[in-house]
Amino acid sequence: MKHFNKLAVLLFSSALLLTSCKNDKKLPIYGNRDVETVKHADGTTTIDSVYQTIPAFQFLNQDSVNITNDNFKNKIYIADFFFTSCTSICPIMHRNMKLIFDQYKDNPEIMFLSHTIDFKYDTPSKLKKYAQKLGVDGDKWQFAYGPKADIYGIAADYLVAVGEDSTNKDGYVHQGWFILIDKDKRIRGAYEGTDDTAVAQLAKDLPILLAEYKK
Repeated sequence: MKHFNKLAVLLFSSALLLTSCKNDKKLPIYGNRDVETVKHADGTTTIDSVYQTIPAFQFLNQDSVNITNDNFKNKIYIADFFFTSCTSICPIMHRNMKLIFDQYKDNPEIMFLSHTIDFKYDTPSKLKKYAQKLGVDGDKWQFAYGPKADIYGIAADYLVAVGEDSTNKDGYVHQGWFILIDKDKRIRGAYEGTDDTAVAQLAKDLPILLAEYKK
């Protein structure tokens, strides 16, 4: 894939600007939105918004164990897309993600999910070595491996552009977004994983989202 999805770039550029507002007490919700009419027992009706959510999934993790969306039930999590042999943005991304991980490693409500886009090389054993080298080998940060169609399909659900690219020295291209997902599987923020300011904003936004579920 030689060109990134322009719609995804536009959506997440807007998301970053909005989530950077220091006065926000509640994070916005991103993605497609539909409306539905709800009829109540007393005969009245209301119009509710139905937001895009991350669909059910199943992948192998770094321990060759199947993980699904149930592993993230009632959790806020941060997702990204990478590959272990990446020589460009991935090392920076995961160095920055590790900073967030270290801040929230003792918080049971926060998890991390990294999807490899290298379906040829990044088998679970490769992901295991990668996680160990990064110092995050455990249940809190899951590394996901799966068939191309499944991984690339769910990337679209996160509104992240990924793909193979024979003109790229690493063979793949992908966006470096950290995607913030709430306990209802909705997209609540996107942060450029190579940008220190954006990553710092993610660290500030997490308590806001956590507080939303305390009410």
